[in-house]
Amino acid sequence: KSAQLCFRAMNIARYPSSITDAQWALIKPMLPPPKKRGRPPTDRRQIIDAIFYVLMGGIQWRMLPSSFPPWQTVYHVFHQWSKDHTLEWLNARLRAHVRGSEGKRSRPTAAILDSQSVKSDSHGGQVGYDAGKRIKGGKRHLLVDRLGMLLEVWVSPASTGDRSGAKKLLEGALGGPGVLSWLRKLWVDRGYSGKGFADWVKERQARLEVEVVKQTGEARGFQVQAHRWKVERTIGWLMQGRRMVRDYEKTETSAKAWIYLRMIDLQIRRLA
Repeated sequence: KSAQLCFRAMNIARYPSSITDAQWALIKPMLPPPKKRGRPPTDRRQIIDAIFYVLMGGIQWRMLPSSFPPWQTVYHVFHQWSKDHTLEWLNARLRAHVRGSEGKRSRPTAAILDSQSVKSDSHGGQVGYDAGKRIKGGKRHLLVDRLGMLLEVWVSPASTGDRSGAKKLLEGALGGPGVLSWLRKLWVDRGYSGKGFADWVKERQARLEVEVVKQTGEARGFQVQAHRWKVERTIGWLMQGRRMVRDYEKTETSAKAWIYLRMIDLQIRRLA
């Protein structure tokens, strides 16, 4: 057993997905303290390295290399952090640091809203068909700031309309004490156009203005659109994690957790 622990210690930074000493020093004080009762807790750095290994490699939990803690232990911590909002809170803390490093205040006043449909694996989770994208699976509704950092996310079947998904994302946050109460501008694409959606937002936060970003010129095909390219870049960042290329999750909680984890990983590496 001691030889196995020594082997694991020697391989902490063995993989490209592993965090460095500087990155660990940044994130360690933000993690919840381990419980004092019960068996001695597993090293949280190894847990994080194992989770990031699954995230970037797109593997099954059972396929974790033996240099990591047992997959059951890693999955238990992942599941716990997913349910108690640890990952959501950690993303918010790191986002504030990223914004500070760019000379911006921690609470943004402008955001961009968009969605992404992804194919689902054959599992027991809820799926739908996005006729516009011709994709059967799930849909990620994302709200990001002007740096592309994640503010809020909601996951639904792909058949959910953009406006309906946006309302689900926003209804629990607008007008509350959280970060979204500071928003004054919300940029969206044509999928969210219509007076009904803008009025719905106004009813919940009177000072928040919805602006539909219009396509410039008459050229056909792909065009870089003002502000919206920032959320498209965030979607690109998500897809760099192979676990994110398809929807493998059975629950909305797990699906959201991987999105937060990908952004946490990106922000850690950006800061240290």
